[in-house]
Amino acid sequence: MNEVSRGRCLGLIGGLGVGATIHYYKELVKAHAVHRRVPNLLIIHADVNRVLNDAAAGNTVHLAEYLSQLLHRLSHAGAQVAAIPAVTPHICASHLVKLAPIPLVNLIDEIVREIQAMRLSRVALFGTRFTIETKMFGQLAGVEVVMPKADEIAAIHEAYLEMVDAGSGSEQHHQRLSRIAHTLCRRERVEAIVLAGTELSLLFNEANTDFPHIDAARIHLRAIMRHLLAEPVLDNQEN
Repeated sequence: MNEVSRGRCLGLIGGLGVGATIHYYKELVKAHAVHRRVPNLLIIHADVNRVLNDAAAGNTVHLAEYLSQLLHRLSHAGAQVAAIPAVTPHICASHLVKLAPIPLVNLIDEIVREIQAMRLSRVALFGTRFTIETKMFGQLAGVEVVMPKADEIAAIHEAYLEMVDAGSGSEQHHQRLSRIAHTLCRRERVEAIVLAGTELSLLFNEANTDFPHIDAARIHLRAIMRHLLAEPVLDNQEN
């Protein structure tokens, strides 16, 4: 008899965008392998245009209702904990957690915890224009969020959307965003750049990033694994 240990079943709301969903899936498989676990995972595909339109219009209640419908479907399929591998949908997190049938690993909560753990007081955000200009929806309490110049915001936003559309980033994207990051650290005395767009994890990693940063996707994945491994379930399978 082989004893295969599995954690709780995870439900991912995918498609926001596809590259980030694939990144989360790959990283979750790797993390499970480290713990000698078999992934227990469900993915549902969301309508990215509907989500972005609701977020841009400030229809947070409507957006939360839509996402909660997806969470209910995941729950009915067996998911015991959920996560959204995208930043923008978290604009409605405070509404969504009240409607969700299962616990949600909140990406923004994890960013705040990381900022506090690092004892940072000044950060800047990389992501969509919406994420930057709202200072990530006004949910980063206890830290000063520095606003880049208008042309810098435009360049970050353009590069990010190009990456979302392509599902990957290029060397040109890496150089462009790195230059802006170094400028903000020097000119604005920014202590760290928050990579507040999950596709940015496809471009930046510990080996190729020479500016202080917080990888939102990485800390989110770490938190997801903590939740999944909290209550292991043992399955018995014959050889």
